[in-house]
Amino acid sequence: MNNKRLTTLQQIAAAFTLLWIGTTEAEFTLASPFTDHAVLQRNQKVPVWGTDEPGAKVTVHFAAQSVTTQADSEGRWQASLAPLTASKKGESLAIQSSSGSKLKLKDIVVGEVWLCSGQSNMQMGWDRIPEMKSLAKKAKLIRTFEVKQTVALSEQEHLQGQWNKALPKSAVALSFAHHLQKEADVPVGVIVAAWGSSSLEAWMPRELTAVSPHFQTMMEEFDADVETQERIQSILKKDPWNKTEDIFLRRQTNILYNAMIHPLIPYACQGVVWYQGERNTQSMFPLKKSPWYMRHSGMLKYGETLQHWMRSYRQRWNDEELDFLVVMLPGYHKAPHSSIPHSHEHPLVHSWAWLRESQLQALELPHTAVVNTIDLGELTNVHPRDKAPIGQRLALLAAKNTLGKKIIANGPMLEAVTSEGKSLIVSFKNAGGLQTLDRKAPTAFWISNDSAEWFPADAVIKGRSITLSSEKITKPLYVRYAFSGKPTVNLVNGAHLPAYPFRTDSFEP
Repeated sequence: MNNKRLTTLQQIAAAFTLLWIGTTEAEFTLASPFTDHAVLQRNQKVPVWGTDEPGAKVTVHFAAQSVTTQADSEGRWQASLAPLTASKKGESLAIQSSSGSKLKLKDIVVGEVWLCSGQSNMQMGWDRIPEMKSLAKKAKLIRTFEVKQTVALSEQEHLQGQWNKALPKSAVALSFAHHLQKEADVPVGVIVAAWGSSSLEAWMPRELTAVSPHFQTMMEEFDADVETQERIQSILKKDPWNKTEDIFLRRQTNILYNAMIHPLIPYACQGVVWYQGERNTQSMFPLKKSPWYMRHSGMLKYGETLQHWMRSYRQRWNDEELDFLVVMLPGYHKAPHSSIPHSHEHPLVHSWAWLRESQLQALELPHTAVVNTIDLGELTNVHPRDKAPIGQRLALLAAKNTLGKKIIANGPMLEAVTSEGKSLIVSFKNAGGLQTLDRKAPTAFWISNDSAEWFPADAVIKGRSITLSSEKITKPLYVRYAFSGKPTVNLVNGAHLPAYPFRTDSFEP
């Protein structure tokens, strides 16, 4: 972005950033994610950072390690502890400056650290869900850092929040942490940074304008919208905000990242649990001009944007193996503005199926997984209560992918489709013990030919494959499985994990 595009408010924000550096460079501080009761990530280098007088030497002491570094010309310093072994017993972390200043944190443990982020279904609490209340009574060795919900026009160095020896308020984060702790038998720390109705673009750093054309357009328009920026600044001066103001802030572009994610970087963690996408389902295509909050990637571009976002976080954390666990959107259907006279289970009705397909594109990158929730959710409730199994499945994937556990963590996934006379043979991987939960024929399979008409398929399980046919199609060519808003599904593997939705056609929506 050139200087001509900077608004007056942006120039003011930049000036305040310079002022902050100039006024705090002599202060001895520790980065916001470091507080009493923190959990440090085991088995990898642990950056510790803060500010001090330029040129001052800073020494970090923890777990028999002493690491010394020097503050740069702007007063910023960063040291890295060598990989640590897990520890359930809290120890002190001390930081000492050559200027004579000292800081000491108490009760620091070492274990598994995960960032849990997204929108309202990540934020949704567990206190009114009976299954989760029962689970909470069993949970142990879990600590939580709740990031305060706010925004900023520029990338911030500090945020509000602290580590507590308490369970996360988020139902998904709690279920995930509980089951992961059981698998790992070490302390688990979850950093929760979530805000309802936020788009993927709200959590994206500005630098992604270089690779994402629609995001560049969004940021150019945001930069030129002085009225919106003035309103944001005005709201931030108030406490508390009213509901309208809260919604206005969280539906903006980029500024959630600036305030709620950037100050966390590069706090060592194993990975990111990402439960978001509902906001981006409100359009099929990006940059729909009305209403204003629909100007985002849309369902068809979401997968590409998601990959850009993942790469940017890995780059900023300087960790190419930062793990991402994406929660697929569960079953839900809202009647679309469409004249297609079909039920919500028909694959031609516009639905969240297209966003789920985009979410699965995350698997094209290494160190990623998508949690299948196609058997969960509620037909007309965008905030379903069945959060416990989501967290459990997330923990299974984390245990397999990051802890090296030899376990089954995925349901059946499409491997190949072959034609055999009037039938199609669908082969699956992760399909040991392929079965249906109700012992009936598999449901939610639809087949078609070049006519693009879809018909329910008669499905028969044969080992690790399924044979599909229909009296209405003599030569089927394509398959769609569970490709609707809220399909009725019953296909699972021996671990009772559901089969992933898919389609083999390339028809346009």
